[in-house]
Amino acid sequence: MSDKNIQLAVLDMAGTTVADGGLVLRAFEVAATAGGIDPDGPRREQAIRYVIDTMGQSKIEVFRALTGDEERARTANAAFERAYDDLVDEVDIAPVPGAAEAITALREAGVKVALTTGFSRGTQDKLLNALGWRDLADLTVAPAEAGRGRPFPDLVLAAVLRLRADAVDRVAVLGDTTSDIATGLAAGARIVAGTLTGAHDEQRLRAAGATHIVASVTDFPAIVLA
Repeated sequence: MSDKNIQLAVLDMAGTTVADGGLVLRAFEVAATAGGIDPDGPRREQAIRYVIDTMGQSKIEVFRALTGDEERARTANAAFERAYDDLVDEVDIAPVPGAAEAITALREAGVKVALTTGFSRGTQDKLLNALGWRDLADLTVAPAEAGRGRPFPDLVLAAVLRLRADAVDRVAVLGDTTSDIATGLAAGARIVAGTLTGAHDEQRLRAAGATHIVASVTDFPAIVLA
């Protein structure tokens, strides 16, 4: 590889490479009640809006912000993980069309691939097992393993260190949320692309600073390998 080529691609999971059918919000409804947020009323509506706005961030951090109490945040987070895991068993989790092929194309071209998430390791593993993706990428990383979740740079930087990329400007990031964009920019990645298959639209992704916008992950390898 030349000293200008991308060595590492860091891709989000839910909404970017995985179509989960809105399970995050469904699981949140269960978790919010467990965390002491009334099922109806303005506080619940504000909480749902906050979850949408912060989609992609570490879930425990989201619940800390919403509850303002560590014990209730942990209770809500545990309820979220149980609810999400149960829902994964009830519905057919599917990849975003072409996601596996895109990841394989990157790896075959010599680019290492890391899959990241705002979920816990247990929930991430549940998704990977449901998809049969245990060996699809070079690395999978959850927030607790990196230090902090999105929008901090830790997930990307953990992948840089563990997969031994030469520099952060040889990294490309792809995600469907403004939190993904913030993480990639904070980490110094050269390419920080937004995809339109998930939570946030093109306007929000561009406003967050995305260097590229793609219709889906299938368009990402062309940018990385250009």
